[in-house]
Amino acid sequence: MFNYQFDWAIVTSGKYFDWIVSGTITTIQISAVSIVLAFLLGLVVAVMRMSGFTPSRWAALVFLEFTRNTPLLVQIFFWYFGSYKILPTVVNDWLGTLNFEFAAGVIALTIYTSAFIAEDIRSGIRSIPKEQMEAARSAGFSYLRSMQYIILPQAIRIIIPPLINQFLNLTKNSSLAMTIGVAELTYQARQVESYTFKGYEAFTAATLVYLAMSLVIAIAVNFYNKYVLTPVRGR
Repeated sequence: MFNYQFDWAIVTSGKYFDWIVSGTITTIQISAVSIVLAFLLGLVVAVMRMSGFTPSRWAALVFLEFTRNTPLLVQIFFWYFGSYKILPTVVNDWLGTLNFEFAAGVIALTIYTSAFIAEDIRSGIRSIPKEQMEAARSAGFSYLRSMQYIILPQAIRIIIPPLINQFLNLTKNSSLAMTIGVAELTYQARQVESYTFKGYEAFTAATLVYLAMSLVIAIAVNFYNKYVLTPVRGR
């Protein structure tokens, strides 16, 4: 007979509840910082990928293929153990004054997610009629100016739903940062299990928190599609 006594109070009060809350906050922080940086990097890569300058286009292609075809966990370990060999000394010294584990997690999540965001942005740009780019160039705009003022403002509105989905994926992927000691939600749930031997309760709490965050993001996507994007397309 299954006679396990589920003790929900373990994770709803006291210091273990505080650990879960702390892990949730760290998860939100690392996800928020990474998605902003990933969007900026993805935007640069997408523009490079569509550039008429061949070296730029090939550099972006190599970055995309390498990043998307290697596991995120490997990339996390790569930056955690290899940053001192790759990054300039001044950057490593600066990271050392911060939370290095957190910084390494942000770098890995940013680079990994930016590759997927770059493809979303590229799809959004390609959905804009090419005549608009031609008209902008005819009016005297450079390629970058045409992108900045004409194409990207329209494309960004289209890619917001997939961008929010990337934020959802990134939030879930952030759990892998526990492997390098980032005290995010999964890490804290594991700590609760280690101290109390109540793994069922600890990871049930973590699962519910991840589910709640995912539902909030999903609702945001549906709201945007229904009340923002659809009316604009219907004009």
